[in-house]
Amino acid sequence: MKHKIRLTFLLFAITLSSYAQQAPPAKRGNNFTLADCINYAYQHQDSVVNGTLDIKSADYKIKETIGTGLPQVNGTASFQDFLKPPATVGPNFFVTPINLSLPLIQFPFGAVKYNNTYSLTASQLLFSGTFLVGLQAVKTFKELSQRSLVRTRIQTNVSVTKAYYQVLVSNEQIKLLDANIAQLKQQLDQTTQQNKQGFVEKIDVDRVAVQYNNLTTNRENIIRSLVLNYEMLKFQMGMPIQQEITLTDKLDNVNLNLQVALGNTDTAVYHNRIEYSLLETNVKLNQLDVKSKKAAYLPTVNLNAGFAEVFQENQFKYLYNHNYPDSYIGLSINVPIFNGNQRTNQLRQSEINVMKAKNDLDNVKNALSLEVSAASISFYNSIQSLNTQKRSRELAQEVLHVSTIKYQQGVGSSIEVTQAQAELENADNQYIQALYNALISKVDLDKAYGRIN
Repeated sequence: MKHKIRLTFLLFAITLSSYAQQAPPAKRGNNFTLADCINYAYQHQDSVVNGTLDIKSADYKIKETIGTGLPQVNGTASFQDFLKPPATVGPNFFVTPINLSLPLIQFPFGAVKYNNTYSLTASQLLFSGTFLVGLQAVKTFKELSQRSLVRTRIQTNVSVTKAYYQVLVSNEQIKLLDANIAQLKQQLDQTTQQNKQGFVEKIDVDRVAVQYNNLTTNRENIIRSLVLNYEMLKFQMGMPIQQEITLTDKLDNVNLNLQVALGNTDTAVYHNRIEYSLLETNVKLNQLDVKSKKAAYLPTVNLNAGFAEVFQENQFKYLYNHNYPDSYIGLSINVPIFNGNQRTNQLRQSEINVMKAKNDLDNVKNALSLEVSAASISFYNSIQSLNTQKRSRELAQEVLHVSTIKYQQGVGSSIEVTQAQAELENADNQYIQALYNALISKVDLDKAYGRIN
């Protein structure tokens, strides 16, 4: 019994060891870099998912079009019971000579009462100009669906990136507020203590308290907004807003270098934009539509064949005693001759659509070039503003430091300290706004240059 117990424990230990070796590595949990958020959105954002489904639908459309050029086979079955068979009439052939001017007579024979028919027909398209052009068109349509998906992915990338940066900026704003609140709390405690000792007036304490309360309220408002920013990010990702996530990227990881961002001097940068590619595909589709209208002037050739088995009898009990099969094979050619100039007018309309599509292509070329110029200037200005606000913030901190020292040494006033603190708060707000503008301008610049895909 002891040997059995030891053997059982040994096998259990081997099983656990084997499972541990085969177990997958643990996931990182809810930590997300910007790249993780974008990849998650590519898999879960409804617009991206629908774009993928559009490509699948285009594949089925290609197969559907190809199917029209494959053999078409149909089977039918019919059964008829003439409750009152139709009469068969004609000239009286029973007397001679036959007088066609006399009234017609009803023949004693006519339609058979019971009729049961089974038939099988088949047709094969041998030539059709519109079919050949249609094959090209559906492939181009799939290309359009693929490029539409790329555009949707780019739009999703931009939306997620901007929402991600908004959260990072809000967190940075909270850090600055925490630093200011901590400094003000220390100043408030010192001023309160000095007031108790009779060195400062009560109004000096009140001034600092007002600033402290305002900053605390502002921080609470930013925290509530931060919750909404997180929910907006998760919405852009296609993630349930109730799910908790932690962002791991830092603002220091974002490259805001002017030389790198503005280093591209290509004047034909619009070729990198998916919007331009989409309009190029649209021109191709319109040109194929012109070819299809021209192909409508060509004849259509079909091969036809059929087989039928017919059962006929006036007495139902004899209906299936005999059958009367028939079959055929044939060739049909449909030659368009004249339809009131409808085809000609349709062709002219399609040619106009091609000209309009080319005009749209030229227009978007100019628009995309203008967007590059606007995004470059906006990014350059935002970086200059950010650098200026950084220096202003540093100066505001230095002014507050000096004012505080002067006040503590008795050579400065509390009003001077309060004003310096207010200027620092304003500099912080300006810096946060400039930082956000620079990040958003960077995203818009990358989009304008076609760097996002």
